Amino acid sequence: MGLFSKKAPATGARMTKRPKPPKDGGDRRRAAASVRSLSYAQSPLLAAKTPPGRSKFIVALVGLGFCLLIGRAVYIQAIGTEFYLSEGEKRYAHTLELRASRGRILDRNGLLLATSVSVPSIWAIPRDVKATPEQRRELARLLDMPSAELDKKLDDGSRFAWLKRQVDDELWKKIRALKIEGVYEVNEYRRKYPEGEAAAHLVGFTNLEDVGQEGIELAFENELKGRNGSREVVKDRLGRVVEDMGQQVDAANGQDIQLSVDSKVQFFAYQRIRDAVAEHKAKAGSVVVLDAKTGEVLALANYPSFDPGDRRKLTGAQLRNRALTDTFEPGSTMKPLVVSWALQTKRVTPDTPINVAPGRITITGSTISDSHAYGVLTVSEVIQKSSNVGTVKMAMQMDRKEMWDVFTAVGLGQKPQLRFPGAVTGRLRPWKTWRPIEQATMSYGYGLSASLFQLARAYTVFARDGDLAPVTMLKQEHAVQGTPVFKPEVAHTMREMLHSVSLKGGTAPQAQAVGYSVGGKTGTAHKQEGRSYAGNKYRAWFVGIAPISDPRIVVAVMVDEPSNGQYFGGTVAAPVFSQVVQNTLRMMGVPPDIEVQPQIVTRDIPAAQESF
Repeated sequence: MGLFSKKAPATGARMTKRPKPPKDGGDRRRAAASVRSLSYAQSPLLAAKTPPGRSKFIVALVGLGFCLLIGRAVYIQAIGTEFYLSEGEKRYAHTLELRASRGRILDRNGLLLATSVSVPSIWAIPRDVKATPEQRRELARLLDMPSAELDKKLDDGSRFAWLKRQVDDELWKKIRALKIEGVYEVNEYRRKYPEGEAAAHLVGFTNLEDVGQEGIELAFENELKGRNGSREVVKDRLGRVVEDMGQQVDAANGQDIQLSVDSKVQFFAYQRIRDAVAEHKAKAGSVVVLDAKTGEVLALANYPSFDPGDRRKLTGAQLRNRALTDTFEPGSTMKPLVVSWALQTKRVTPDTPINVAPGRITITGSTISDSHAYGVLTVSEVIQKSSNVGTVKMAMQMDRKEMWDVFTAVGLGQKPQLRFPGAVTGRLRPWKTWRPIEQATMSYGYGLSASLFQLARAYTVFARDGDLAPVTMLKQEHAVQGTPVFKPEVAHTMREMLHSVSLKGGTAPQAQAVGYSVGGKTGTAHKQEGRSYAGNKYRAWFVGIAPISDPRIVVAVMVDEPSNGQYFGGTVAAPVFSQVVQNTLRMMGVPPDIEVQPQIVTRDIPAAQESF
């Protein structure tokens, strides 16, 4: 075989010539036709056979995928429809709460004590807020908020943040003028209290959510709050309402509550107790005024007080409704109850003489004293002079249970049945535990405790011919039926004795009121500190009724820790009683029952020093 001879191809092999590049157009057309004539099925890769199991597996996977898609579609369209509809609605549908306006609180004459007004509250969508540093600083200044606190609220990327709630319209106008994108306002209700500090403890207040926290606002929360409504709307991503959905449920505003309180009497009583606390450099004071015929509370005032519309700097002392929550040993104000029972059981008469010399009495080793050694006093004079010894001698003729029954009959040791928060029970131990000395001291008000409100109610037995009045904070149209405690003739007799207390020779001439006859009982007691009594801390009070001829009101006054040289009830509390009585009876239209003698100056009438 020659060197350049061609080798014959192997048997069965095909020889493929590489096409030469076309030299002209015709050649190119012939080359293209040659390429198209090639069969791809002749490729070695395609010529290889796929294993049957693999192709079946691929077909099965495709079928399974279709089945899953069909199942998912059935689940979404038929089984889980409600879930997906609700999830979709969450993206665009919203329910707006339509706030109900809280009911008003009115006095007995229809004057406003509390009402709700619409005010703007400022909020933001932090992730949408676009503000320059200067705008942020000005916004923080208007909100009275540190810049760091504002930045913290606006930089957290949330969808909602309160900036400041319940602001004045003027403030919102200034903020709106900044034109900060992402800052908005919504209207809320804020409570207004026209009487301010004068009626704060009575009316109470609400929180930012308009929920009652104290006083009438809390006691009548269910009636005042009303029922909120709702409105379903479609919102865009910026929170703007673009369409209503469904029916709107209107809000039902709260009920108005009309109290028995007279706002003018309330204001005057507050002024007088405030002035007395200041004059005598006292710690606090309270006044309660009751309508003797209906049992209505006409006034309930305390000092110190607070502004219920601005509670940023409150202390516990300001919030305490002392007339209802503070209890104390009532001192000599208990003596008329003991003497009345002695009269009813015919142990004594008003003219029965009692030897109180030498001004003290010893019981089981303990000595009880009077402020003076009077010698012999009638029962009427025991009340007028406030003799401890005379009262103890009458009390020790009684069984312990008799005294306990009288005290409980007038409501001592029991929580007042009054729809008002904070009313306390006081302390009156079971009579079986009383020792002789305790029975003696309880007759003149030591060893038990009561609130000023309980004392005021107890004295309705003298104003109502012997029966105890039920008390209420709501306006009543007619007289109410009370619970009998003493006979009418006993109540009449005791009224005359109480009247003598305000006359010359009594412990409270300064309780006299121009144009009206009055009667009552002074009380002065050392304050208890721990297990002993403070030597220079006192409570002074006066509880009385007016007019004596036909009682219309009961007024109780308490001054806590007077420290300006005077501390007796007749000189500290009685003048407040006098002023409140004159003002209240005139406002009620009660005609004077005695000749008006304005030239009489009761401060010049000497008062008998009270025993305590």
